[in-house]
Amino acid sequence: MLHALTLILVCQLAGETTVLLTGLPVPGPVLGMLLLLAWLVLRGGIPQDVGRTADTLLAHLSLLFVPAGVGVMLHWERIQGQWPAILAALLLGTLITLAVTALTMLGVVRLLAVGARRWGTRRHD
Repeated sequence: MLHALTLILVCQLAGETTVLLTGLPVPGPVLGMLLLLAWLVLRGGIPQDVGRTADTLLAHLSLLFVPAGVGVMLHWERIQGQWPAILAALLLGTLITLAVTALTMLGVVRLLAVGARRWGTRRHD
């Protein structure tokens, strides 16, 4: 498990370092996750220890929200004056995310339908 956790953290560190050195407009952990994905694709699958470690991390993901909650409580006075902007950003962000997700799903369904017609396969709904 230590080897798998080290691999995950090294990928994150590589992403952070790459962003810091190149100035890419992408968060370092996202780039690290892409590096991990590339490694997994090149390897041809997910090793069992990496899968177990990732599952354990995901099971305890809610603990990572504790620092954010503490930050909100620490800066409550500052946030209190900005609540209309925060509320608007949350609502608009949610609506935009829902719309993009729906449009993406429609696009995928259309692509699958075109592929099914092209290859003569039938979908069983």
